[in-house]
Amino acid sequence: MPQIEEFQRRIPGIIGSERNKEYAVLIPILETDSGPALLFEKRANNLNHQPDEICFPGGKLEPDESLLECAVREAAEELLISEDQIEILGPGDLYISPFNLVIHPYIGYVKDYKKTFSRDEVAEILLVPLQYFMTTVPEIYHNCLMNVPTEDFPYERIPGGEKYPWAKGIYDIMFYMYEDQIIWGMTAHIARSAVELIAQYDLIRN
Repeated sequence: MPQIEEFQRRIPGIIGSERNKEYAVLIPILETDSGPALLFEKRANNLNHQPDEICFPGGKLEPDESLLECAVREAAEELLISEDQIEILGPGDLYISPFNLVIHPYIGYVKDYKKTFSRDEVAEILLVPLQYFMTTVPEIYHNCLMNVPTEDFPYERIPGGEKYPWAKGIYDIMFYMYEDQIIWGMTAHIARSAVELIAQYDLIRN
């Protein structure tokens, strides 16, 4: 018998999402003497992936854990804090890259932080005043994305063959220049989105 009502209630999936890699990050808000700040990490220079780059605490989703659990676990491991020190306010907006990465941000307070971090993964901690992001317009540059078929692609099956007019895309690269540090790429995009949500929903405590 047709299950039309169940079908009408379903949440649409994303075609091709089986290639996506799911990550979760924490957008940590800290109360400082000069006001609220966002915490960033500078990745250790001995890491194979993106050494020396600035990012938020987070990592790849493990089997049998939720995205929220992933964000909290990774932040606790990287900052050497208890999960109880993290107070989640809610989810940020997804960041979907053209390279099969889906980043799930969660915004939250970190309480009683003593500037600890795991030197296996983190070189240093960076605190950036929230006001900086509120008042700074990031630099944005545009990269062109092109479709490059593999050598075994069956051109004979498509109109125009090797001259087929593949579509091109634009990938925006964002930069924040804070003191002597560069916050760029998807971290910059996620930071700007999080700050907009913090302002929109008045998430900062008075």
